[in-house]
Amino acid sequence: MRIDILTLFPDMVKGPLKESILKRAQEKGLVKIDVLNIRSFTHNKHRTADDASYGGGAGMVLKPEPIFEAVESLIKQAPPRNCRAISGTKVPEISLKFQGASSKLQAPSKDKGLKPVACDLQRIILLTPQGKRFDQGMAKRMAKEKHLIFICGHYEGIDERVKRIVTDEISIGDYVLTGGELASLVVIDALVRLIPGVLGKEESIICDSFYSGLLDYPHYTRPEECRGMRVPKILLSGDHKRIASWRRKEALRMTLEKRPDLLQGIKLSSEDKRLLREIEGK
Repeated sequence: MRIDILTLFPDMVKGPLKESILKRAQEKGLVKIDVLNIRSFTHNKHRTADDASYGGGAGMVLKPEPIFEAVESLIKQAPPRNCRAISGTKVPEISLKFQGASSKLQAPSKDKGLKPVACDLQRIILLTPQGKRFDQGMAKRMAKEKHLIFICGHYEGIDERVKRIVTDEISIGDYVLTGGELASLVVIDALVRLIPGVLGKEESIICDSFYSGLLDYPHYTRPEECRGMRVPKILLSGDHKRIASWRRKEALRMTLEKRPDLLQGIKLSSEDKRLLREIEGK
């Protein structure tokens, strides 16, 4: 298996990779783990990989282009094969896509239902509180993959457009961490120990069977347009009231689609209920 970790802070993950089971798995040649600095794929004097959020707000957002280029560099080393659209959705015929030896990334179409493209060789994983809860069953499935690419967010988050190339969004729990680095290590440690031959005969694999609130709304940063994907016009309007309403609605939409159970523990206002009815088309 090959694992690549994309991060702004390589030293946060390098240490644990040189210890214990992860170290032994690499020494045995059962897994190859590399850490890439996202800043290496920037093209400015100060190697800036983040910027302020469109629409205002605290915190910085990771820019999309350095992440796109980092993933492309990895795929060029091992082109994907047998690519297909998930759930019967169409892969748009534009310049950036997964397609055999072209080794390029899929870009989104205007179809709101577009899902990522799945390939037999690579899975591109984003660590995010909005993702599917990681568990032992997921670890078992991931341990059978050939190439995993982990994208570690930091600061306020990652530009929403990056999610268009992601095959899996994973969360390790409903709590806040400084970034995705520690979460990626949790996932990697759990799956690597399940690879046949990693654990010695004296060891056994034991499979035991957020603060409260809504999931976050989408974030965007400069540039206004990236690879055909534009920032929603409302965020450029300067109308803070409309921006706040849009963000609340998108947070409700995210929660309804990805973690509807969270809505049970939230006291919804009459405006929230109205927005939910709009989302559900009622």
